Amino acid sequence: MIFDPILDKPQDECGVFGMYSPEPADLAWFTYLGLFALQHRGQEAAGMCVSDGEKFHVEKDLGLVTQVFDERRLDSVRLANARVSIGHVRYSTTGSNLRFNAQPLTTRTNKGILGLAHNGNFVNAREVRNAMLMEGALFATTNDSEVMLNLIARESHMDLVEATAAAMKQLKGGFACVLMSRTQLLGFRDPNGVRPLVIGQREDGAYVIASEPCALFTVGAKLLRDVQPGELVWVDRTGLHSLMVEPRKPTPCAFEWIYFARSDSRLDGVDAHESRIRMGHQLAREHPVEADIVVPVPDSGIGAAIGYARESGIPFDYGLYKNPYAGRTFIAPTQEARELKVKMKLSPTSAVAGKRVILVDDSIVRGTTSRQIVNLLREAGATEVHFRVSSPPIKHPCFYGIDTAARKELVASTHSIEEIRELIGADTLSFISEQGIREAVSGPGLCLACFNGEYPAGTPLLNDVDKLALEV
Repeated sequence: MIFDPILDKPQDECGVFGMYSPEPADLAWFTYLGLFALQHRGQEAAGMCVSDGEKFHVEKDLGLVTQVFDERRLDSVRLANARVSIGHVRYSTTGSNLRFNAQPLTTRTNKGILGLAHNGNFVNAREVRNAMLMEGALFATTNDSEVMLNLIARESHMDLVEATAAAMKQLKGGFACVLMSRTQLLGFRDPNGVRPLVIGQREDGAYVIASEPCALFTVGAKLLRDVQPGELVWVDRTGLHSLMVEPRKPTPCAFEWIYFARSDSRLDGVDAHESRIRMGHQLAREHPVEADIVVPVPDSGIGAAIGYARESGIPFDYGLYKNPYAGRTFIAPTQEARELKVKMKLSPTSAVAGKRVILVDDSIVRGTTSRQIVNLLREAGATEVHFRVSSPPIKHPCFYGIDTAARKELVASTHSIEEIRELIGADTLSFISEQGIREAVSGPGLCLACFNGEYPAGTPLLNDVDKLALEV
């Protein structure tokens, strides 16, 4: 996992958005709105492609959606008769955070210009890329999304839908993608459904495909359904179509409900906010403790803290204030500066003074920020701090779109729970069980690989250097 260096969280993944309108529409503006709604899924780069059936305009760069698409840049992708668009917000999982790795990626093929926006990782991308390089293929970026585009482009004897289905069968891992030509919009999801993708429709007949329902609602579309694991959907002038390419038992990423998805999203039939409340209920049942107040680490711990308070009967209160203006773009060059950055983001309120506090958060990755938050509460007068976590301990790397650095950065892979408690300075520390997560996210099966090391969608073939980097 790549981490938020300040709040010690797994970085969000990527967000994808696509729209097809049967009538000319301002798709650049709609795509901007959709990407803005998905900003929580990636803050490093943003981009979009728009086509009117002939022209194909692309704009992308490093930065937040509002930074990349000022009025001038948004106008540059506006087309009077636009019918198809896709967009992407990026957090770099594979490929460094450079401008040429920003998405959507585009290429010219015998099927015309294609644009691809991708969330997730292909675990066999390296082998496929190397095989194509040996055959003379050219790659302009270092991310694995380009592998998918090359696979589609090389199937010159197939139409776009057939070529995309063939490429889906060759790539393994967790992925959700939107793909466009000048006249078609396609969306597809890995056979395990690790990464989310949903379909919506506006009253004017326009279809929208996006990572989360919040992007649909922002552009006035109603949720129709999730794209099913292993399904390829496409929209053209004849409407919405579907092909089940490679069905398999669904195992979506548990972290979508624990942390990644916006609290107003509903994925695979499971409401994110309600599932987080159920995690809190389960935490309280599994790990009760006598205390005076339940305090969330904002914003990620709010749902679980509400559930813990309801189940335990201990009052919920905001014992930490989060400064909404302390963004992610500030670079803290020293450890002292990083600690001050935490204080810029979080500060204790008077609610904790003289109280036994249950502190609820969604995860502990390295433990550094957790220690600072516990210290903040004690300095503000908390007499006890009992830390409760609504995910199991993170012990293993993720290969499906949440890139993991060396395992030594995962504190639970090298320390016992008691050792972590001592490290962060809490009076007690408890994590929800894997079964508790399964019960809280009732409905689909789940990928819990980062907790138990069981990878439902396969793992990459690692060389000795890779293995060492992950283990040490």
